[in-house]
Amino acid sequence: MRNTAKTSASALVAGALALGLTACGSGDSDSASGSSKADQDKPLVVAASPTPHAEILDYVKDHLAKKAGLKLQVKEFTDYVTPNTATQDGSVDANYFQHKPYLDDFNKKNGTDLVPVVTVHLEPLGLYSHKIKSVGDLKKGATVAVPNDATNEARALKLLEANGVIRLKSGAGDDATPSDIAKNPKDLKFKELEAPQVPRSLDDVDAAVINGNYAVQAKLSPAKDALVQEKAKGNPYGNLLVVKDGEQKDPRVEKLVKLLHSPEVKKFIEDRYDGSVLPAF
Repeated sequence: MRNTAKTSASALVAGALALGLTACGSGDSDSASGSSKADQDKPLVVAASPTPHAEILDYVKDHLAKKAGLKLQVKEFTDYVTPNTATQDGSVDANYFQHKPYLDDFNKKNGTDLVPVVTVHLEPLGLYSHKIKSVGDLKKGATVAVPNDATNEARALKLLEANGVIRLKSGAGDDATPSDIAKNPKDLKFKELEAPQVPRSLDDVDAAVINGNYAVQAKLSPAKDALVQEKAKGNPYGNLLVVKDGEQKDPRVEKLVKLLHSPEVKKFIEDRYDGSVLPAF
């Protein structure tokens, strides 16, 4: 039975305040990693998207952590903002849900100092539809749903470009939007939605570009159901374990890094997701 804690942003804020008051009254000195010796006996709290991130962490917690001397607590979130703000303010110790371009963009826009520790897996982005059987079947004026956060929207547009659907302007980068499309021969319309909402739009649009984790949650198989899918080779969008800068050497984090790159976790990912999620190590 899973023992994953689900929490809200308000609960995290309250927890952060409580931790702050405790810290003010403590006489323990901090170690070089920013964590006191007493902290090492506490569970490492990691914020994660439910699928596959929390599932992978739950596997580690249930099968590997105890032997490694790691207490691990997993908190699930369904958005792409709260895990980072919670990691920044210390409400959680780490997070596992995002790729490097998204992290870089978040840090730039929010003034945070979050850093990647290790890359764990890749969720290939794919184009899905309930109405067409191939990308070539997209009709003139069709509507395509895409995630509206900066890096994933650009990633979606690059997927369409790689498959000859559109052409982006020269130099369009990781913040590209539909306004950066130079050539749109089918006059496609784009419906920009929050990433978790995109799978729910499939009955209302002609096609949708869906993040791998949300595709799996929606009972879609990226390996089987995607009309087109990102290539794994050379892909910069591997999902990361992330901490606040200064916490990279926390012994608990170092233990988790080793476990996430273990043969057991690699096999779990390969067996559980059948190509929908790929180990990045």
